Amino acid sequence: MLEKHIPILAAELSLNARQVAATAVLLEEGATVPFIARYRKERTGGLDEVQIASIRDRLQQMEELDKRRESILSSLAERNLLAADLKAKIEAAATLSALEDLYLPFRPKKRTRATIAKEKGLEPLAETLWAQSPQTDPETEALPFVSAEKEVPDTAAALAGARDILAERISDSAEAREALRRLYREKGILKSKLVSEKEAEAGKFKDYFDWSEPVAKCPSHRFLAIRRGETEGMLFSRIVPPEDEALAELDRLFVHGPHPAAAQVRLAAHDSYKRLLGFAMEGEARIFFKKQADEEAIRVFAENLRELLLASPLGQKTVLALDPGFRTGCKLAVLDPQGTLLMHEVVYPEKGARDRAEAAEAVKSIAARHKVEAIAIGNGTASRETEAFIRSLGLPASIAIVVVSESGASVYSASEAAREEFPNLDLTVRGAISIGRRLMDPLAELVKIDPKSIGVGQYQHDVDQPALKRSLDDTVVSCVNHVGVELNTASAHLLAYVSGLNSRSAKGIVDFRATRGPFKSREELLHVPGLGPKAYEQAAGFLRIRDGAHPLDASAVHPERYPLVDRMAADLGCSVGELLRDPARRSAIKPEKYATAEVGLPTLQDILKELAKPGRDPRKQFEAFSFSEQAMKIQDLKPGMKLPGIVTNVAAFGAFIDVGVHQDGLAHISQLSDQFVKNPADVVKVGQKVNATVLEVDLDRKRIALSLKTNPQLGPKPAPGQPRPAPGQRQTRPTPAPATDWFTAALNRKN
Repeated sequence: MLEKHIPILAAELSLNARQVAATAVLLEEGATVPFIARYRKERTGGLDEVQIASIRDRLQQMEELDKRRESILSSLAERNLLAADLKAKIEAAATLSALEDLYLPFRPKKRTRATIAKEKGLEPLAETLWAQSPQTDPETEALPFVSAEKEVPDTAAALAGARDILAERISDSAEAREALRRLYREKGILKSKLVSEKEAEAGKFKDYFDWSEPVAKCPSHRFLAIRRGETEGMLFSRIVPPEDEALAELDRLFVHGPHPAAAQVRLAAHDSYKRLLGFAMEGEARIFFKKQADEEAIRVFAENLRELLLASPLGQKTVLALDPGFRTGCKLAVLDPQGTLLMHEVVYPEKGARDRAEAAEAVKSIAARHKVEAIAIGNGTASRETEAFIRSLGLPASIAIVVVSESGASVYSASEAAREEFPNLDLTVRGAISIGRRLMDPLAELVKIDPKSIGVGQYQHDVDQPALKRSLDDTVVSCVNHVGVELNTASAHLLAYVSGLNSRSAKGIVDFRATRGPFKSREELLHVPGLGPKAYEQAAGFLRIRDGAHPLDASAVHPERYPLVDRMAADLGCSVGELLRDPARRSAIKPEKYATAEVGLPTLQDILKELAKPGRDPRKQFEAFSFSEQAMKIQDLKPGMKLPGIVTNVAAFGAFIDVGVHQDGLAHISQLSDQFVKNPADVVKVGQKVNATVLEVDLDRKRIALSLKTNPQLGPKPAPGQPRPAPGQRQTRPTPAPATDWFTAALNRKN
């Protein structure tokens, strides 16, 4: 089957068939996406992770299609229904919907109006009408089928029964279904209405109480918002095309002339649409557009997650982590450069003057005793007050004070992973440890948390959960392997995301390390119980050993290429270590000299980059960030204020920004740039540091409107649905509308 799929897949993805075939073979052999992209460039022609994952996912879909095809063929053969022409059509079907359309007439059915009509012996009459002969008189043809015994009292009842048979036949027609499927997708209108007597409860769906737009143009977040409104019983929605066009399509396919028999077929076709086919195609359209909306929402989530996971790490420094609180106090945890807990304590800087003084002495003493190099403060309750307290202590200027996102920290604190790591510690202390480690290495800490709990998605609970999990897992795996993992310090949770490893082999590595001591070489991985040569091949290049037995153990050069680098060094009359230290020697290497069919120039260029900076962290350099001291709470905000902020979430309608007042503000898509913005992700990323202007503050609803424009206009914002400028034009402000209109709509879409 694979040979049959290769050319189709190559055409779909605009790739060379050889590239697709090579990738398919590697995947079948058990190679991972990161491994193929990094270490098998010659075989795939340099495909990247996205292309390789697309081949993997499409091949899986094709395999599922083939399984369904075989099941249908088997079912038809068992019932002696598999005619040669039908078999050929089934074998040629390229999509699941085309396959199911072909099978539909033969699928076992429940008792329908058509089956009842057949039981009454009306099928011959239906066949006569279906032939649509100009000489056919329906009334005359129906007379012989009138029978009190069969409950067909007159010719009208006979013709109605015959039409029921034809209506079902039309509904089962693959050609009709494909024509209407296309019409629903291209011209379907999405309409939503408020469910009767739900207005008081459905406030957050106010924009959709009487909504209508072409479904093909409906953005993902709006489609999912309406779906959620339906799920919660607040809205009712339909997807319908222009009815006259749908009926015209059926007339074109099935009605052949203006004579009486054709008129009966037309009645059957229209009945089929209104009673059977229309609802079936609407159901399919809902599934189709839901899938599209899911894919877009999942894509946005994955992009945001990638930015968050690849945030700049502080690195290996001694950190004092604080989980702020008012009544319960501020939890302190000191971590050494490897993230190991050294001590923890609770202080109460917000309880009173005496407690504040004791807290100040405790923090200064801890910072001096442990030679603290940075302080991480969680951004939850009492965050800004705690930050102000720490800054007032007069600590050395060399100690960076950083506010860190707590999103998901409480989930980690109560997780099995946290209990295994710190079984005797309180949840709040675990939370402080997590905050500190997030500052040191966001990736290593965030992999311990379910990505859905990190808070960078939209409608993540409404989308296809298996598809979401697959995408987020792919994103985490991609980020972990892109950065590389320190073999002798990584947790089992981090190791489990390394190419070729899983939770069991990762635990085996940690246990082996605990009993035998630190790994001295990558080759020692082969001695880990349960970790075989294949897993070693997949994982070794992504694992780093600082000061390992071989100088390249700290790099991304795969062990299978060590002999090649040894030969490069020997040709220059030096050791590999000297080659790493001497730029002049490295510049003398001519990669063409070492190129072979197996190791081409792409891999050789990667090796030379690693020799220049072995094990270099690809993430950006860490830069300390501070919120404005002018704004500590939402009440401090005034329109026109310019504040530093951090982007916490990017959605299709704008970006949410933390300006340090315990409530994220929203910069609507129209406020993200001086230029027209089609996709917010083009101009802002999660974790990006920005300068925002406050446009409006709604204290009652705790809502903040922000702008990233150079000179934004203050005041009301554009209402949803108002026209935006075409791409390339400067965005201008339409007629003012109440801020709550667009703001409520946008905030309701944030998850």
